[in-house]
Amino acid sequence: MARIDELFDKLLEQKGSDLHLGVGLPPLARIRGELIALRPAAVTGGEMKELLFEITSDAQKQQIENDWDLDFAYQYGTRARFRANYFYKHSGLAAVFRTIPSKVLTLNELRTPEVVRKLAEKRAGLILVTGPTGSGKSTTLAAMISHINQNRACHILTIEDPVEFVHEPMKAQITHREVGQHASSFAMAIRSAGRENPDVILIGELRTNETMKMALQLASYGVLVFGTVHTNSAPATIERIVNAFPTDEQPQIRGMMAESILGIVAQQLLKTADGKGRVAALEILIGSHAVGSMIRDGKTYQLGNLMQSGRSQGMQTMDMALERLVRSGTILLDDALAKAEDKDVFRKAFVDEPLAKPAATAP
Repeated sequence: MARIDELFDKLLEQKGSDLHLGVGLPPLARIRGELIALRPAAVTGGEMKELLFEITSDAQKQQIENDWDLDFAYQYGTRARFRANYFYKHSGLAAVFRTIPSKVLTLNELRTPEVVRKLAEKRAGLILVTGPTGSGKSTTLAAMISHINQNRACHILTIEDPVEFVHEPMKAQITHREVGQHASSFAMAIRSAGRENPDVILIGELRTNETMKMALQLASYGVLVFGTVHTNSAPATIERIVNAFPTDEQPQIRGMMAESILGIVAQQLLKTADGKGRVAALEILIGSHAVGSMIRDGKTYQLGNLMQSGRSQGMQTMDMALERLVRSGTILLDDALAKAEDKDVFRKAFVDEPLAKPAATAP
């Protein structure tokens, strides 16, 4: 048993999401959004090296010493996997570990709207799950991939850095490829993906305009492509992708987006009203002829109005999702206000209105 496993045990016992290690500070766990010390004593420089290098290979140790940065996944028996990032800061070597549960939660367990399941059942096109770091994008994507795995005989290819959720084949064949171990870059892995006969491709992150363009091309070839982008809303996601390209290429990219986009799910993670857990608020844009026209014509600023009027299709803005969670007693109004896009309008919606009592959540 590695020494760091003792800290992982404490993190998992308290249902924490992240472990932060820094020289001169006690080990810190992020529990329901708050950083909490796991012990009084600070981590020393010597202890830090013992904790971190006991679970790395010689090649990984060499990488952090040469490049001052290292990303990899650590499998802690059958309890959990952790996405690890080693880096240097002013006090020396440091690390952050993100919990990846061994059990993939279902879409029902995540309480996602039915339209998210319907998106996962599409056969070709592009689905983007977006949001800031730590908003649950990987968890939602894993649930969608798991739904496909349970219901469709197909080939699912994941390209990640590092591989997070590991899916055991059910109806589908699963191929996990890790950038750095199985491919030199996302671009190389995506470029060869078309020759691997996939029906579904999960791209861990669309980081460059090259990977964005290849994802759009694969989606247009009849493949169902999932990807993530670090943006806070559906309109911002489209603009981020378009603006990643030179001006003369942007009309072509808008056209490709208009043709291939199936849906965008933008997430924010909030504490539940009882303080015992967290819940995702989802903004949902569903691809349609009207959506495609707005993308092609550069009128993404109109998408908010379209989502508001598209409730019957399963669409909703972030503020609509937050309002529903407040009214059901799932989250507190103050927490919703912190994430709301139009705070003044959002606040006025609750003036002189009694709110639901906090909903009970599982301990």
